[in-house]
Amino acid sequence: MPYIPHTPDDIQAMLDTIGVAQLDDLFSEIPAALRCGQLDDLPPGLPELEISQLMQQRAAQDAGALCFIGAGAYQHHIPAAVWELATRGEYYSAYTPYQAEASQGTLQLLYEYQSMMVNLTAMEASNASLYDGATALAEAVLMAVRANRQHQSKRILMPVAVNPAYQAVVRSIVHNQGIELVPVPYDPASGQTMLDACIAAKGADDFAALVIAQPNFFGVLEEVDALTDWAQAQRALVIAQVNPLALAILEAPGHWGQAGVDIVCGEGQPLGIPLSYGGPYFGFLCCKKIHVRQMPGRIVGRTLDLEGRPGYTLTLQAREQHIRRSKATSNICTNQGLMVTAATIHLALLGASGLERTALACHAQTSELVEKLCAIPGVHLVFSSARFHEAVLRFDTPVAPLLRALAAHNILGGYDLSAHYPELGAAILVCATELRNSADIDKYAEHLRRILVKTGVCPVPPKL
Repeated sequence: MPYIPHTPDDIQAMLDTIGVAQLDDLFSEIPAALRCGQLDDLPPGLPELEISQLMQQRAAQDAGALCFIGAGAYQHHIPAAVWELATRGEYYSAYTPYQAEASQGTLQLLYEYQSMMVNLTAMEASNASLYDGATALAEAVLMAVRANRQHQSKRILMPVAVNPAYQAVVRSIVHNQGIELVPVPYDPASGQTMLDACIAAKGADDFAALVIAQPNFFGVLEEVDALTDWAQAQRALVIAQVNPLALAILEAPGHWGQAGVDIVCGEGQPLGIPLSYGGPYFGFLCCKKIHVRQMPGRIVGRTLDLEGRPGYTLTLQAREQHIRRSKATSNICTNQGLMVTAATIHLALLGASGLERTALACHAQTSELVEKLCAIPGVHLVFSSARFHEAVLRFDTPVAPLLRALAAHNILGGYDLSAHYPELGAAILVCATELRNSADIDKYAEHLRRILVKTGVCPVPPKL
């Protein structure tokens, strides 16, 4: 039904009923310093026709752009069947399926999703999604603090090479709960989080968990076995923050080290979700069975009814509606169910071999991209370690003008790292997925060479 706002008379009648003079009095307990005040920079409201035209114009600005940006959001091929099915009326709702007898289709789909995720991560349990990869990591940190029975530490070793946006979200969510995020520096030569750095960051104090990103924000592959075994020897849990596509060709976190990690989380966007101006995406969270009662979000279980037929239902509902609020794991409910539906269809269509071929193609295209760009004078590969489908490149000139010049040619050349990693100098993070072919890479390299020639960084090529 259409939205019908309350009239001034309606509002005044409600205020009179509860004995309040004005709406602002309802928020009097909020300190003035915390109130945002007027939103002066917002433009005036537009009618439907004009806002539709504006959004079409904005969308057209991205048409045909060659994207070489990753940094946590990736442009992959999505089979047409994925969203043709996901947007059917039977699926086009993410509402929590409380009424099991009327929601068997939705519940079965979520159960199949969980089964796929535990197979992909080699873990024992999965929830039915979180809001996005950043909040999934935050929930994993909270979960690790609750689940670690060895000691009461609230220290988390957080590598600097974890996605900086994820770090910021985690810090915002956990800092008021007394949880300390201890930064672990990366090795400037390899880009890896080294064991010696973890030992130094730990110091003499206990810590609840170590976060390991695989690959890390730079696209570099970490020495996951050594890090996992060391952390668990310190009576800490291990949180793996992973790219699900990379798991098609890399060792699953459940097999890292001697005993596997305790919790796996990440962003599900590479599994059939378009970029879409930043969302909606979905976060995934898997764990060992021993920790499942500390897992937030929905968990779907499979059972048999009295006649022996399979049935599905929500289980372990440790939410604030069901138990004492102080004992709840979270209040995450509906979250991104539609995105999970699309991801389940996407995984079913590709299968294990299709996912592996996609990951290998991404790796091959990135290798070609790095080779051709680094052949240009003034462009250098920063880290020496093995990588997945991203790499850090350093330039002999500021990168912001370079990226603007490339954008003028409809090429999104990479992610400027100067704001988060100034120590890297004039560096960008580049990415190539299976959608970028040799012609795309050649176009990027040719335009970059011309731009660097104009800036004087690259020598003028001889005339033929």
